[in-house]
Amino acid sequence: MTRSQKKNWSHEVTENSDALDLENGVFTSQDPKVIADSLKHSAETSDRRKSSPFRSAMSMLNFYIDRAGSHLSEQQRKTLEAAKDELRKDFGRDAK
Repeated sequence: MTRSQKKNWSHEVTENSDALDLENGVFTSQDPKVIADSLKHSAETSDRRKSSPFRSAMSMLNFYIDRAGSHLSEQQRKTLEAAKDELRKDFGRDAK
């Protein structure tokens, strides 16, 4: 794997996930409900995921937060963290 391939692997996963077909710009929305609804839709319609729709959607959201790291603004990080709670509500799970 070349240096540029190593550097951009997380972008490649987000763009071309084998588990979910994500809407363009889903993680840039300022509305946690929009992010959660989009992830839920992607997870429920995917026929390639290996886990439950909830776990697939939450995993992708956590993956994005973890890989974006310090490049996220505080506001966007709060939005994405709030999207986790919305995702739990969408799937009928207890919010933390």
